Amino acid sequence: MRRHTPDLVVFDLSGTTVKDHGQVPAAFAAAFARAGVPLGAHELKAVRGATKRQAVLNLLPAGPDRAGRAEQVYTAFREELCTRYARGVQPIAGARNTFRWLQDRRVRIALTTGFDRDITSMLLAALGWTTGIADAIVCGDDVAQGRPAPDLILRAMSLTGVDDVGAVAAVGDTALDLRAGSRAGVRWNVGVLSGAHDRATLAAEPHTHLLASVAELPELWSADDVA
Repeated sequence: MRRHTPDLVVFDLSGTTVKDHGQVPAAFAAAFARAGVPLGAHELKAVRGATKRQAVLNLLPAGPDRAGRAEQVYTAFREELCTRYARGVQPIAGARNTFRWLQDRRVRIALTTGFDRDITSMLLAALGWTTGIADAIVCGDDVAQGRPAPDLILRAMSLTGVDDVGAVAAVGDTALDLRAGSRAGVRWNVGVLSGAHDRATLAAEPHTHLLASVAELPELWSADDVA
């Protein structure tokens, strides 16, 4: 029996549909260094996929005016990231073909991210994705809770008029992406190995499939088997 295609595919951005050259962790490290707070590789890895403003607050040690310091670090993070993205960004190989394949089958597309709206708009403009790609774009500042909460996915469903999680696929490159997909209850909870986390890390999280990249999604839904 041929596998049913989804009504909606919810994609993460950095590392999933956009090439990850380490800009995000580098921007985090630089912003915290400017604040005199060094970060280790483990701390940086743990927040991949999270809403960036909340990640900054979580990584700051307790102390006076923590919220104020977090806002300063977040501002520095945005500056550092924008500088890095200004040097050039590229889509994951095959991402545009996958988008076209889905659009040809009238599958709705949502892009979700832990970035705020300003960073997201800059990134999409640099990619040429401001029109003709997504039916919905959901940013970290659009929801009450970022990943691993399911809010980004649920908001994407609301914006695209899809109310059945059994008709939804979520695709991401981090452990938090997969936890969010699991909490949302999506039918296809797909991890891709093109970004932040390796196979062992993603395999330890709830998932239905692990793929090399989003380029393999059409093969997934074209497959004859349902195992």
